[in-house]
Amino acid sequence: MGKFISIIKTVLAVALALFILSWIVYFFNLDMKLSAALYNPLQKIYDMRKRDKRL
Repeated sequence: MGKFISIIKTVLAVALALFILSWIVYFFNLDMKLSAALYNPLQKIYDMRKRDKRL
C-alpha cells in the first residue's frame, strides 16, 4: 500500500509541475516569443530552397 501511495504522490507532483509550467508559458506568452525568435532564421532557410515556379 505504501508503494501505491508513493506512486500517486509522484504522479500528482508531476501533474502539478506540468500545470505550473504550462501556466508560466501562457502567462508570459513564451510560445509566441520563441516563434518570433525563430522566424527569421527559419525564413532564411525557406528562402534558400529551390522551387519549381510553374503553376
